[in-house]
Amino acid sequence: MPKSLPFLLLTILLIFALTVLGQTGEIKMDVKKHTLSNGMRILALENHSAPVFSSIIQFNTGAVDERPGITGISHLLEHMLFKGTKTIGTDNYQAEIPIMAKIDSLAHLLRSEQVKLQNPFNPQDSTLMKSLRQQIADAQAEQKKYIITEELWDTYVNNGGTGLNASTGNDRTEYHVSLPKNRLELWAFLESDRLANIVFREFYSERDVVMEERRLGENEPRRKLDEALSATVFWASSYKWPVVGWMSDIQTITREDVEAYFKSHYSPANAVAVIVGDVDANEVFKTCEKYFASVPSQPPPPSVVTRDAPQQGERRVEIEHESNPIAFVAWNTPQIGDPDLPALEVAANILSNGRTSRFYKNIKEKKLGTASASVDDGRYPMTFNCTITPYGDHTVGELETAIYSEIDRLKTEKVTEWELQKVRNQVDASFVRSLDSNMGLCFRLAGSESVTGNWHQFIDYQDAIKKVTADDVMRVVNKYLVKKNRSVAYIVKTESKKTQAPAGKES
Repeated sequence: MPKSLPFLLLTILLIFALTVLGQTGEIKMDVKKHTLSNGMRILALENHSAPVFSSIIQFNTGAVDERPGITGISHLLEHMLFKGTKTIGTDNYQAEIPIMAKIDSLAHLLRSEQVKLQNPFNPQDSTLMKSLRQQIADAQAEQKKYIITEELWDTYVNNGGTGLNASTGNDRTEYHVSLPKNRLELWAFLESDRLANIVFREFYSERDVVMEERRLGENEPRRKLDEALSATVFWASSYKWPVVGWMSDIQTITREDVEAYFKSHYSPANAVAVIVGDVDANEVFKTCEKYFASVPSQPPPPSVVTRDAPQQGERRVEIEHESNPIAFVAWNTPQIGDPDLPALEVAANILSNGRTSRFYKNIKEKKLGTASASVDDGRYPMTFNCTITPYGDHTVGELETAIYSEIDRLKTEKVTEWELQKVRNQVDASFVRSLDSNMGLCFRLAGSESVTGNWHQFIDYQDAIKKVTADDVMRVVNKYLVKKNRSVAYIVKTESKKTQAPAGKES
């Protein structure tokens, strides 16, 4: 019996009628796709095992689409899409209009004053800024009389909705919820209303919420280290700033900035809606035509064309913090769709996936610490990553040497067929787990369709990983995991600096 067969059988049991096993052994899904006249793509996958469905609307936009001055705007916009529309979240929208105009006017004056105070040649008198903040707060309190707080959330919850949430990443932003099967039309009404009639009410108070989120992150050592590494790896690419944005940008973004970003990046043609569950695909398309097709289309957002030049030497950055030592190591790799990525994925799995992995046996079992490896892929070139955490008196430098030693072995010694088969089995199991729910399938389908334009890409990638050979692994490790292509960020404990990493051996 082939070693991969149990995983294929498990796949069939877990996702029922969602997939069928073809004669060649690959997973097939009866996903139906329909494109509206405004360019919005709709994917439907029927699963009648329970009377519910899950949904995602994903926009092909994220932090990578921003620029200095508005970093964090994608994440801020995500927050604002829960604040209601002209009909949801208010009992008198017309009364809100002049109040919001007043707030906008005050906010422009506030921003001008903020910029003025950033210049040390100007008088550093914050009296006007404090006054403007108070006037905005007073106007927001006046507007609050007309606001029905959390009406969107309550409507979903009162109709059996679960898992209502959203998230923003480097490449995409998504909104998701699960509902009983007879609430498909309610979903379509509420979500299309968010696109057609969004109102950015309570903007400045919500901006304060995001600023607090940013402040909390500044005290979290892993986030500080991740931000330092990204800024070190990406000198030109807009992956260099965090998804939450820089504080100086967040505190000066205006409601009009967010509204303009919404119009340019939330076009229906830049969106994918995915429905998985106890639905009829034709009914899904009919309902989406009724509610979404009338949302006006917009010109496509401008493409991101900036790329980093090839790295010409190792880069290192040190962060002082009271926390225990840790280091992130990253090597530049190509963007999603590149044929080298599956082999890099296999290399990462051989290094750190499971108790028989090389990092586990040669680092963790020897009580040096922990080490993991992973591959990030995105619309633009990203990274192969290692995270290392020493135990006890062992140092980050010791673990760096240990992981480079294991990576060097991959360059000179072919991995075994047993290791390759183990990775295939692990990847199969992980793949199955990602498909064991309607929402899991929504994420997979939406991510593939949104970023690559092909919902089937995540299955193709799965198949490509299983075709990787030992020669492929050796080739990509020698091509990408070299010293001049490497960046290292590490924490130095402030009281002693005992964890300072070495300059790094040649690798």
